[in-house]
This record gives sequence, C-alpha cells and structure tokens, in this order.
Amino acid sequence: MSTTESHPDWVADLKAEESDAEPEFVGDHDIDPTTLDIIENTLLNTRYEMDRVLETTAFSPAIREQSDQFPLIADREGRMIAGQFGSEIDKIIENSPYELDDLEEGDVLATNDPYLTDGSISHNPDFILLRPIFYEDDLVGFSKQWGNLADVGGIVPGSIPIEAETIHEEGVRLPPVKLFKAGELDEELLSTFTHNTRTADVNEADIKAISAGTKAAEKRVKELCDRFGKETYLEACDAVLDRTRRGVTELFREHIPEHEEFVFWDYSDDDGLGHGPIRLELKMYRDGDDLYLTFEGSDPQVPGTVNFILNTKMFKMFVGLFVIMTHDPKLTFNDGYFDRVHVDIPAGSILNPEYPAAVSNRLPTMTKQHEVLQGVFSMAFGEEFSAGGSYGTNPNLVYSGVDDEGTPFQLLELLYGGIPARPAGDGLDGHSWWPLFYTVPVEYLEAYYPLRVDAYEANVDSGGAGEHRGGHGIRRTYTFKSDGTLTYQDDRALTNPPGVDGGNPAGNSEKILVREDGTEEHLPSKVENLPVEAGDQLVFITAGGGGLGDPLDRDAETVAREVRQGLVSREAAVEEYGVVLADDDTVDEAATADRRATLREERDELGTIDRGPIPSERELADRIAAAREEYIEKYKSGISEWEGKQYGD
Repeated sequence: MSTTESHPDWVADLKAEESDAEPEFVGDHDIDPTTLDIIENTLLNTRYEMDRVLETTAFSPAIREQSDQFPLIADREGRMIAGQFGSEIDKIIENSPYELDDLEEGDVLATNDPYLTDGSISHNPDFILLRPIFYEDDLVGFSKQWGNLADVGGIVPGSIPIEAETIHEEGVRLPPVKLFKAGELDEELLSTFTHNTRTADVNEADIKAISAGTKAAEKRVKELCDRFGKETYLEACDAVLDRTRRGVTELFREHIPEHEEFVFWDYSDDDGLGHGPIRLELKMYRDGDDLYLTFEGSDPQVPGTVNFILNTKMFKMFVGLFVIMTHDPKLTFNDGYFDRVHVDIPAGSILNPEYPAAVSNRLPTMTKQHEVLQGVFSMAFGEEFSAGGSYGTNPNLVYSGVDDEGTPFQLLELLYGGIPARPAGDGLDGHSWWPLFYTVPVEYLEAYYPLRVDAYEANVDSGGAGEHRGGHGIRRTYTFKSDGTLTYQDDRALTNPPGVDGGNPAGNSEKILVREDGTEEHLPSKVENLPVEAGDQLVFITAGGGGLGDPLDRDAETVAREVRQGLVSREAAVEEYGVVLADDDTVDEAATADRRATLREERDELGTIDRGPIPSERELADRIAAAREEYIEKYKSGISEWEGKQYGD
C-alpha cells in the first residue's frame, strides 16, 4: 500500500476506515490441487443445478421461462463461495429473531424485505430462502436462493408500482423468520403470506420450488463432506476464497493504472412521478493492491420507486465480476477479494435510500449503476476494453384483468434491449443485462394469456453506429384480447445510451398505444394501471446500445448486409456509415469512398464519449415535470373510473 502518494480526499476518508488485518482464509492450505478443483467445480455446477431445479418446478413465467432467480452457496461464515448477487447472510440472521446457535438441521429462513436484507434482494417481489447446512451436527455452510414472485400485493398487480412513495404501498413484507422448522413447513405462515397476494397458488408453488433449489445445494455439500471429509471441505472453501482474492488482486494491478482517478456519470430519465433526470456518478482509484470507489456526486433518493438499495458487499461483487469477466473469466468470482475493494455509497442517495423509500421499480437505477461501473473501467482499461451505454434498465410489463370466461389473469414479463458494442464485436440485439435471463416464448404467452404478439423484432437503426455497432433495441407489439390494465417501466426515453471512442449514441425507447379504432397515443416510459380494451395494441420499443469506434471505419460489406437484413436503413448507411448502395443493395465502392471522405472532412473531431443531444439538467427536469402533468391530465381521471373493472366490479 502506498504511503507517500497524495490521494483524493474521498480516498483518504475510505483509507481511514480500513483494517490492516487480512481475512483468516489467507495463507497456505492443506489440500491437494486436484481435490480443490473437484470441490470448487462441484460447487460451481451445483449453482447451476439450483437454477434448473427451480426453473423446472416453478409456475410463474418470470422464474420458469425467464430465470429471474439467483442462487448461491456460502461457507459457514456466510461468505459466497459460488453463485450470484452477493450474500448478506449475516444481515438476514441479524434481523431475524434467532442467533446463529438457534438454527438447526432442516431450518429455512424466509424473507422478502429489501431493507432487512440490506438490499440482498432489491424489491418486495424477490422472495429469498436461506438454508443452513449441517454435517455431523456442525454448521458447514449455507445455501440461499431467491426468485421474483408474480405478485406480493400492494397497489398494483405485479407489485411493481410507479406511483408509490413508500415501501408500504409496494406489497406485503415478511421479516426473516423460519418457514421450515427442523424440516417441517409452517403451513400457516406460508398461507398467511400468500393470502395477501393476488397470485396465491402460483406464489406457493414458486416458494416451494425455491426451497427445493436450496435443498439441492445442501445435498451436494453433504456429498462432498462424505467423499472428502468435513475438514477438507471447509479447507477447500477457504482455499477457493483465497485463490480468487489472489487472482483479482493480480488483475487490479495488471489492468488498472495506479494513482489515477477515473470518473464516469450517466442519467436515468426519471422516477415516474415527474422528478428527473437522476444522475449517477462513480469515481475509481487504485492504490497498491486496493481499489477505491465512491458514488459521491450521485443524486439523492427520489419520491418515486426507482431508488435502489445497493449494499457494499453486492457492489464489491459487481466490481470483481466485471474485472474477472473481461480479463480472466475462468476465475471463480466469490467474496474472497472483498477486503481489496473499498466503497462509499452515501446515505440518503439514490443508491442508498433511507427507509421507507419506495424501491419496487429500482431497475433503471440498478442498471445505471452497472453502466457507470462499466464506464470507469472502460476509461481505466483503455484499448483493452471499452463499451458505451445500453438500454438502461430491464423493462417489465404487467398485463392483468379478467378474461371472457371470468378467469383472472396476470402476466409479468421482462423485456430487453441493446447491449453496447465492445472491442470483440457488435453489441447484442435485444439481450438482457443478466446473461442467464431468457425471453418468454411467444407461444407460452399466447397459450396462457389473452393476448397475441404480432411482432418481435429488432428496432431498425436503434443500435449506435460505430466501427462496432451497438446492439439494437426491440420492437414488440401486443394485441390484447381482453379488457385489462397495464403497468410497465422502461427508461432511456429522454436520454441516449452513449457511444464511446467515436461511436454514436443509441436510439431511445418509445411506447405507443394503438386503440382499436386506430388512434395512436404516445405514452411515457413508466405507466401504472393504464386501462386497455380488447383489440387495443401496445408497441413496446426499447433503447439500443451505444456504438464503439468510428462508424466510417466499419466494414462496408457488413453495413450492406445489415441493410439487406433490415437492421440498418439505407438512409443510416449513407448518413452514419458513409456507405452508398447500388440498386441491388450491394456496395458502390467508388461512391462510398467519396461519401466517407466528405463526411470525414465535414465533421467535428470525434469525442471519447458521445451522449447525444442532452439539454441542460434544468431544461430536461422541466420537460419531465411537464410530461408528468400532461399524463395526469389526460389519463388519471379515466384510470380512476376504471378501478375495479379488471375484477368485474
């Protein structure tokens, strides 16, 4: 650690809070490499087994079809060895009525409270189960898994409201308590919880499926203890953590310049209640083996539901995961390197809201957190890695009502957009930020819900132009067969996903409601309980991903092929890429050379980051507030009259 370098004040503040003590798992380990590899890879594979157990037994499409669930396996100290999304096991137990010694074989703790888990789950629909794992009466670890339930009550179907201002409006919350006691399910507790939701039967099935996922991990851990012995298993857990710590430390030293401050910022559009834009700013600095990051400069929490509880352990996981995936993807990511990362997330900010701030619609902020992290790393890595902005959230759509046979229905679907371009190639079209998420098959939607999907396609020209093109957003058109209501959230309707290193920003998101008579209504990116009638259509358009590199350096034949495929228009080929096509859509090489020469001569110098035509914050804030007032005036009285109609009142 450097002692002579003058550090930024915020780094000095974080250093003052440091402990010089190394984690107890650091050191030599009495385990042979082959045994260690077997145990490590068994745990990594078990993490995927947990996925499959849950996905094949759950009922709701968000879990069963889209895999909106996250598993992990932890050691007996509660540190993640394999899995996703950080642990905070200590916080869950701390906020329960139990001490660690009160837990026994067959116990399973349950909760869905974001505040009592310190953001380990981020909104009320995320239901988490924590199972302590015992071997020969000794605690050897934990398995934990959560899934996004279809509904947990609250003011809107799906429990992801736009207009809530406290978490109390977002659905029922269960504090950390034992759902299973010594292997016996507390049926009364489960029934009480599901009774307060709109999808009781589905929720019960999903919660039991989550339990089965944690049980699968327990079985595999015990098998490892049977095979190698309890002490060898525990030693392996320490060794895996230590190996990851050494690997991440080496990556920090090799790829992040020392004693340079990197700063990146971006906006979320708004909170759905007329407040915005919402700025997230991240600073990063390396000193020796340690990395320092602060969200100082980010905006305060907002009245709406886009606040995100980002605990420091989870953010440390994201930091290490990014470096691992860009430079050494074979390295296991876990909690082993956490003492190397020092984080400041100011209290009362958009990323650390104070109770009881609303958090159900946190995805725009969660995703921007990933994007500013990607931004500072892109600046630090230089030519090794660079990427712009993406569609900025994981949009979701809830369509609910009563069908023609009098049966209530409720669909929750996640949608995706464009991933930014990267040095290895173009960004992915219509892809999730979470790489293991899937799209709900159209056949599933049409079989189980009263709707028809008329289009599911890439949105032409939405990916930012560049030597490597940003991924396209999607255009998905739904025709509703029954009266109902819509609640959805998206972002990037007012701000563009930035391009980098000469690449262009991507296109915006857009929502169009086409009434049965053909009337078109342009809607904001966040809507709650909007009434629709049978025959109405919703055109759901998501934003693209930013481009990378000079568009005039993109291979002309690739541009021509994408014009023929309907991904790029002829106009964009000429204006953005300088590619002139003949009548048969092949490249006119002479005209292309002339066009590119002209564009190079006429344009301004290319910038490092291109965020597009963003007005001043004040102008954008006024525009957001005015749009909210217009929406209230146009729709709110109609929605009020419609309340209850979806349930036949």
